[in-house]
Amino acid sequence: MTVVEETGLTEGRGEGTDVRTDADGPVDAVPGTELPDRPRRIGGVSRSGVLSLAGAAISGLCVAVLLFGEVAPFSGALGFTVTAYAAFLAVYAVLTGLDEDRQAVRDRVMTVVLWTASVLLFAALALVVGFTAWRGREALPHGNFFTQDMQAAGPLDPLTNGGIAHAMLGTLIMITIALAITVPLGLACAVYLNQIPGRFSRFVRTIVEAMTALPSIVAGLMVYAVWILGLGMQKSGLAAGFAISVMMLPIVIRASDVVLRLVPGTLTEAAEALGAPRWRTVWHVVLPTARSGLATAVILGTARGIGETSPVLLTAGFTAALNGDPTNGPMISLPLAVFTFVKSPEPTMIARGFGAAAVLMALVLVLFAIARVIGGRGPGHQSKRQARRTAKASRRDEERFAELHAPALQLFDSASQDDTEQTNDSGDSH
Repeated sequence: MTVVEETGLTEGRGEGTDVRTDADGPVDAVPGTELPDRPRRIGGVSRSGVLSLAGAAISGLCVAVLLFGEVAPFSGALGFTVTAYAAFLAVYAVLTGLDEDRQAVRDRVMTVVLWTASVLLFAALALVVGFTAWRGREALPHGNFFTQDMQAAGPLDPLTNGGIAHAMLGTLIMITIALAITVPLGLACAVYLNQIPGRFSRFVRTIVEAMTALPSIVAGLMVYAVWILGLGMQKSGLAAGFAISVMMLPIVIRASDVVLRLVPGTLTEAAEALGAPRWRTVWHVVLPTARSGLATAVILGTARGIGETSPVLLTAGFTAALNGDPTNGPMISLPLAVFTFVKSPEPTMIARGFGAAAVLMALVLVLFAIARVIGGRGPGHQSKRQARRTAKASRRDEERFAELHAPALQLFDSASQDDTEQTNDSGDSH
């Protein structure tokens, strides 16, 4: 980013003398001439900025060492880090203020704070993923870990016996049931809240916002009381899917409602001005425009539901055998399997637990990639296939319009020809 320095008049130099001010002071110009504006760089990496960062970092470290080692009876790594960082920011603001104005100082300091927050978030993510993969490295290389269940394996058995196939299948079945319930209901409710404002829609939005903070154990207890105790059904993957959908539904509705609000109102107004009914406007204009954002909303709901443990334990039970029928018999998910494996004191079971956690993260990544593919690109950005499809539809519309207007044009042309013939006949008669 650049700004243009001001050119003005100074006292005692005459009205035709231009003066430029830079970092080294005023620079005289030739009298009676106008110098071109020279931009001054205020963004990016500069030598003074790097030196200020390095000096502030060293100063902050020295201040923390002095306080924790000599002056004050402080101790602890966390306090040392916080003190050093606070001193670093203060010194950096002072060093930046020597060359810049107050607004530039605030901008530089906030830039450093935001970069620090980004680095911390990325480091935390890398630490979680790396630690999980490292602890599960003993179980992941074995093929039986992905193809066998734990029905014939015990805590003392080696990693070459047993696996998490039953937990992987159970997770896929449960999340599929939850998505089949959540996606249509969530998108329909979001469309209702966005397209039909009123007193009842405000009430529904309030209930949805309150349900986002619903504890997962409450959802599991509700499904357990209604489906298992009230209706007399047995614990199964279907019941667990119901409980997970209760947790996913408010997330999907809230996120989808926010995305649909971002659709420009001019698009819906243009569609309705062309005579399109409300349902066709929503189906062909609103939802395609917000498709990528709706895919993100579904991802957020899936990430919330796929990691639930307590609702699954209450509604699906626990089993060490492979069960592919969601309506009959207990079923286990990957989060519940991780909890069961890790709480065991045996090293092999702990390795299986961390391996199952790594598989769960990989499964979430796969679901995220699938949702990104389904969601497509953002509004206004089409893939090559979508561009060809749009061009083909445009050609069809052009041909249809030509066919509709063709009889009128022929009639008009024939009428013109008749008038011309009559004019020629009248001229010949005269």
